[in-house]
Amino acid sequence: MQIILIVVLLISPCFYLKAQKKNETFQLNIRPSSGEIKIDGIMDEESWLQADVATDFFMVLPMDTSMARVRTEVRMTYDEHNLYLIATCFHLLPGRYFVESLRRDFVFGKNDNFLLFMDTFDDQTNGFSFGANAAGAQWDGLMYEGGKVDLSWDNKWTSVVKKDDDKWIFEASIPFKTIRYKKGITKWGINFSRMDLKTTEKSSWAPVPRQFPTASLAYTGILVWDKPPPPAGSNISIIPYVLGGTSKDYERETDRSYRKEIGLDAKIAVTSSLNLDLTINPDFSQVEVDRQVTNLDRFELFFPERRQFFLENADLFANFGYATIRPFFSRRIGLGTSIERTDSLGNLSRKDTSYQIPIEYGARFSGKLDKNWRIGAMNMQTAEVSDISLPRQNFTVFALQRRIFSRSNVGVIFINKESMNYTPSDDPSSPVFSEFNRNLGLEYNLASSNNLWTGKALVLKSFNPEKKENEWTHAANLQYSSRRLTVSWQHEYVGENYNAEVGYVPRKNFIKINPQVAYLFFPKSKNVLSHGPKASSTYFFNDSFAQTDNESFVSYTVTFRKQSVLTGWVAHNYVLLLQPFDPTNSGLAYLEAGTEHRWNSFGVDFVSKPQSIFTYSFSTRGGGYYADGKRLNLGGELGYRFQPYLSFALGFNYNDIRLPSPWNTKTFWLIGPRLDVTLTNKLFFTAFAQYNEQQNNVNLNTRLQWRYKPASDLFIVYTDNYLPDNFAVKNRALVIKFTYWWNM
Repeated sequence: MQIILIVVLLISPCFYLKAQKKNETFQLNIRPSSGEIKIDGIMDEESWLQADVATDFFMVLPMDTSMARVRTEVRMTYDEHNLYLIATCFHLLPGRYFVESLRRDFVFGKNDNFLLFMDTFDDQTNGFSFGANAAGAQWDGLMYEGGKVDLSWDNKWTSVVKKDDDKWIFEASIPFKTIRYKKGITKWGINFSRMDLKTTEKSSWAPVPRQFPTASLAYTGILVWDKPPPPAGSNISIIPYVLGGTSKDYERETDRSYRKEIGLDAKIAVTSSLNLDLTINPDFSQVEVDRQVTNLDRFELFFPERRQFFLENADLFANFGYATIRPFFSRRIGLGTSIERTDSLGNLSRKDTSYQIPIEYGARFSGKLDKNWRIGAMNMQTAEVSDISLPRQNFTVFALQRRIFSRSNVGVIFINKESMNYTPSDDPSSPVFSEFNRNLGLEYNLASSNNLWTGKALVLKSFNPEKKENEWTHAANLQYSSRRLTVSWQHEYVGENYNAEVGYVPRKNFIKINPQVAYLFFPKSKNVLSHGPKASSTYFFNDSFAQTDNESFVSYTVTFRKQSVLTGWVAHNYVLLLQPFDPTNSGLAYLEAGTEHRWNSFGVDFVSKPQSIFTYSFSTRGGGYYADGKRLNLGGELGYRFQPYLSFALGFNYNDIRLPSPWNTKTFWLIGPRLDVTLTNKLFFTAFAQYNEQQNNVNLNTRLQWRYKPASDLFIVYTDNYLPDNFAVKNRALVIKFTYWWNM
């Protein structure tokens, strides 16, 4: 009954909101080209002279109440195989442009850039984004949830940026085989975004309120085709790889091992909007290693998925639920498993390991059935790992989503993890794995036509060999976001025996309530753009509604016109430990379950203006900690760019923790310098080191990537891990990988 009430409360605002698209009157007509288009950044083809022009952009930042001062002109055309775009980005002020480097998928706010956002189903929810910074670094990503962009997606297209004294020009060719769209549709949602750091101006062709990103599909204009876009035709891509590598574990004194592998990915367009992905013996060694963190949390940390196979239409699977209630988390496949271990107190606990689990093969079918229906189905098979007695396991995920009203949707998901031909061992020292684990979920996502109201309600049920009570989870949130006022409410319930082995649910058996409110003032000032307070309080209760945790947080943020940001905050924490916990996560000693801890803390954060060649940010935290202790935290990043070919960043984090005996004083340094060298927008070298005092480890990772053809690469990856005291090598690995994208 509670769930039904929550859903009704969330749906009801939709009935009072207009379903008509906000920027329906902003239309750009597109016609076929009259000749060949050469991608060279020069607008000398007749087709460009005949094309309609999208100009007169609107300012989004600093304020959204006027036309843009920086002029931008955009033209589009197409032929039988490709969609073409050329954007002329004029300068308003003299001086150099600002970019980080030529590295792909740059940080939006730190680069002069032009971006295209396409809603190819005109459903205001999903789409594609392409663009470049002023030096020619490419940007491409999948759009989801009405305005977010997943930059991990990578596909086949070409672009060139040409610079003049008074402007820079971005020209691109996007194959119809690269994108997904509905056959026969003649209207796409579309918008263009421009960031000019010299004037600190962000603008868009169709106006977007300043509280939303220019990627918001609720505010796109219309791309009007003279006839339906041509079908992509036979659209099969074969992506083989060959790999050679060597590694040695010096700690375990094992023999050097060698890798000689081949594998294959295939992408088959079942229709122009549905795609079948296949993989055999996949390898993801070119993916950067995870950034290390100092872990002072009581619960498992989250690291994002980076592997290409899992990324297209990933929101159908991975975004079901909330940040800490995910029934499906693809990193559970192939990157590790939960193994029951005994801690130093003799308590049985589940801890994540970092075992690499080979994936034998996989298939994923996903995309749009029509404007209202989306579908996703995935099956992955992993190999046996004899070292930990892990059997072969099969993972199946099915998701279905139905759009309702203007931009909302209802979705269902089913996840099945099954151990193949597995019987648990009678040996008590042997890890125990479940025979199967299943999850079924229903979710409603609210997004009003003007994006002012957003929310979500969900219910999840897990199924295990042993049936237990309290295997349910439900949660809901509702948020109102205007230019000045943001108000939100969220509550969650996770049952004691809810189990998502293929998900990310670090905490169970709780009820959570989290209200938030924030307000902005816009003064008439030359230096300050906006300022305002934010208040939030997060309460955790057990199933008897007795409080176990609380964090009450008040902050005040000042945003300057040059886009630097200063925030000050104070907080109060209360924790009733439900399990033993080491507040240093060093394994030295544990605070007892049932003990109560209260403290106050404060801090200041600052991010410098992005226009500078030298950028910096810092954060501070001071105040109390567990067991009446004290904690000082200092963190930040220093960056310098020799644009556009080189950028250097140094991230650091320092913790000084003072506790009673036996911990006494503990200090943890985490330092991570990073070097990006981009000789061209097709040749990239990245090197970064990570010194983690808490883990007593120094990690070095270098990666050379040569994109010799669109979406085809040569990777050379070298990784070292050292002991920081004497720099003795723990382990070392070298991998050379060659991939080729072949369109049949």
